[in-house]
Amino acid sequence: MHVIGDLSLSLGQAEIVSIVGPSGCGKSTLLNVVSGIIPPDSGEIRWYGEPLAGVPARAGYMLQKDLLLPWRTAIQNVLLGLEIQGVKADAARNRAEIMLDRLGLHGFAASYPSTLSGGMRQRVALARTLVTDPEVMLLDEPFAALDFQSKLLIENDTATLVRAEKRSVLLITHDVEEAVSMSDRVIVLSQRPTRILRVYEIDIPGNRTDMMEARQSPHFTQYVRSIWNDLQSTARP
Repeated sequence: MHVIGDLSLSLGQAEIVSIVGPSGCGKSTLLNVVSGIIPPDSGEIRWYGEPLAGVPARAGYMLQKDLLLPWRTAIQNVLLGLEIQGVKADAARNRAEIMLDRLGLHGFAASYPSTLSGGMRQRVALARTLVTDPEVMLLDEPFAALDFQSKLLIENDTATLVRAEKRSVLLITHDVEEAVSMSDRVIVLSQRPTRILRVYEIDIPGNRTDMMEARQSPHFTQYVRSIWNDLQSTARP
């Protein structure tokens, strides 16, 4: 059986789009195809209007696991992508320090991953993703393992940074509330072979970088209930 069926979607500049769907429907596979990690069996992926060949430039990929290197300090982990890009050492360290500070990790640059909490480790992973200045961020359940408070705080930080710098984000998540509070659009997928079941344009008034404020909007509850009903309707008996 095909994992992904007849499916077409787009991601606009400075837009945050979340993809939700039943477990096993192929959300992560779809993200791997979009990122160029897995070539599609059929169809086409276009990046800025051009056919995608390999992994695209100026894209950042962040997973549920932080994948920090345990033998490197927080700042050394953040520096990894800049080292690969060949950025000069002084300039790279300055950028890494600024990004750690912006994510609330001032004073933890010399800390090793084993000494950091789960939320702090994910902030380091987010800093490592952002410091290379990606135009598009592909996020696969990056906050799923965090407790509720840590999740809300890092969602706030992520939304603040990506919206201020007009980055585009494609977020895979099982958390319907996360999808609604963070996103401009939510795409609901069906069971395999995956197709688009419904698309929601999220219109929540107020500060779109404050996840708790978004959750207190009456619109929020309506979106969550509708998306949840969609997911229930596509669940296997």
